[in-house]
Amino acid sequence: MKFSKLEIRDIVKAWFTVSLMFAIALTGLKQELLVALLFALVTAGIGFVLHELAHKFVAQKYKCQAEFRANNRMLLVGLIISFTGFILAAPGGVFVQGANKSQHGKIAFAGPLMNILLAILFLVLTKTTTGLLANVMLYGWLINSWLAAFNLIPVIPFDGRAVWLWNKIVYVIAVIVSLGLVGFSMG
Repeated sequence: MKFSKLEIRDIVKAWFTVSLMFAIALTGLKQELLVALLFALVTAGIGFVLHELAHKFVAQKYKCQAEFRANNRMLLVGLIISFTGFILAAPGGVFVQGANKSQHGKIAFAGPLMNILLAILFLVLTKTTTGLLANVMLYGWLINSWLAAFNLIPVIPFDGRAVWLWNKIVYVIAVIVSLGLVGFSMG
């Protein structure tokens, strides 16, 4: 996989900002913010970066050009909204050229699928760890469950739109699984 300097810069900027959004939304500006930010840099960072890399990997598998670009306006809006306790994580996306409808759907599905798999992994690790590490795993489970569900919203610019247009059965199953993981993580 090849990356331009601009793409690497945009990924790092979006990774940090998305992590900060989660830390603020989960703690406000309380004393725990820095600890939450460290947790989020690991868990949201892994979830965000692997989500975007999954898109890029599948696109390149189909011989398409694919490169991540941050959306600075949405990063700022998301950061402001995080102070309300809600997260609007639309930090940018992988722009793909040369994909047909079926390929585009599969490329779009790769991101939420990665978050579903990560949520399940963090869930298992939550049950097999204790203390601080268990808390980090809990964050990973919650954040990746939420990222999968959020990205499956079936409207532009979210991945859910392309997945819905490509394969409605895959879409419905993914939504059920991701919402189940979100519900289970909160309760």
